Amino acid sequence: DTGPSYETPSEYYYYRVIGADCVGMSTTPETIVAKQCNLPVFGVSVISDLGGKDLHCVVTHEEVINAVAKAEPKLVAIISELIRRSDEIQF
Repeated sequence: DTGPSYETPSEYYYYRVIGADCVGMSTTPETIVAKQCNLPVFGVSVISDLGGKDLHCVVTHEEVINAVAKAEPKLVAIISELIRRSDEIQF
């Protein structure tokens, strides 16, 4: 396995046709492993690029890293609050 990779324009098109609004790189396999380990799962994603068939641009790794870095402070705040309230959450 080569790990996560960026979607091709054809893949973006397929996902749009079947009704998807976004595509994750690794959420599904990570969730499967967590559930096999009987761990609770809470999914959160950052939309890091707007790739797609109608967008004539090549998504670069640098752009994705920059988008995720920009989202990091908000994600840290959200996850910190979830941890703070974890005793209120029923799994």
